[in-house]
Amino acid sequence: MGSLKTDEDDLVISGSVDESKQEAIIYVNGVRRILPNGLAHFTLLEYLRDIGLTGTKLGCGEGGCGACTVMVSYFDQLSNKTIHSAVNACLTPLYSVEGMHVITVEGIGNRRQGLHPVQETMALSHGSQCGFCTLGFIMSMYALLRSNRGFPSEEQIEESLGGNLCRCTGYRPIIDAFRVFAKTDNVLYIDNGKPCSSESSSGSEFICPSTGKPCSCGTKVINDDNCMPDSENCNSIYKPVSYNEIDGSSYREKEHIFPPELLLRKLKPLSLTGFGGIKWYRALRLQHVLDLKSKYPDAKKINRLINQ
Repeated sequence: MGSLKTDEDDLVISGSVDESKQEAIIYVNGVRRILPNGLAHFTLLEYLRDIGLTGTKLGCGEGGCGACTVMVSYFDQLSNKTIHSAVNACLTPLYSVEGMHVITVEGIGNRRQGLHPVQETMALSHGSQCGFCTLGFIMSMYALLRSNRGFPSEEQIEESLGGNLCRCTGYRPIIDAFRVFAKTDNVLYIDNGKPCSSESSSGSEFICPSTGKPCSCGTKVINDDNCMPDSENCNSIYKPVSYNEIDGSSYREKEHIFPPELLLRKLKPLSLTGFGGIKWYRALRLQHVLDLKSKYPDAKKINRLINQ
């Protein structure tokens, strides 16, 4: 339910003393892990980095940069389906994801076993410079693809990246990298400097995809003093990667399924502690909530994941 620094003894909720002894578990990248008592002060980010999954980064620590983005999956009994959400691990209390499946960037692909298509298109489009924010962008896009049954629209892609910041690339190569998953026509954006619309009044005009008006975007060339006249890169313009260029054959790992144990597992009340007297309760009945509210009127209340 929430956490509060206090020196009082654990609250004994009538009818749930035995139930609160249930083992706290999560799955991380398909691996079952037991959450020990005493970590109520931990965020999900701290826990992931503590177990060696350092691809999840600590940036602002306020949920503003998205460098700590991971995907959390849980089974929603009301809708009877699995929900996949991109969350900020730096803001998510560790025990709030008890009984859920957490997937980090290490769990979707790597160079040894094969890159995930989301990772591959980011590399092909040169969407990474310093790389600190890259993992967050990848996980935001990955969560969108897992939660979307069809091809996402360009608007959905841009909206899913709204919580991710990049101070290097200017976003253009990142958007171009992920735009291929919307299966849009690349000709709408660039076609070797040729007009992108049959309605163009002049053969030399380039129709900007963002405004729909003629502009000089498509006529700009790469200025390179070392460029040789016969070089393929000489006088060429930036061209985003196409969907056909993604070689999915190198990705041999299957997507992580939602663990069957979590599908069959019934949620039970939890009573856990943390450093400095912090206490964490998960109440599943209204009376339990009222009892906790009565004893801890100033306690923080968390409804499911913290950024939902």
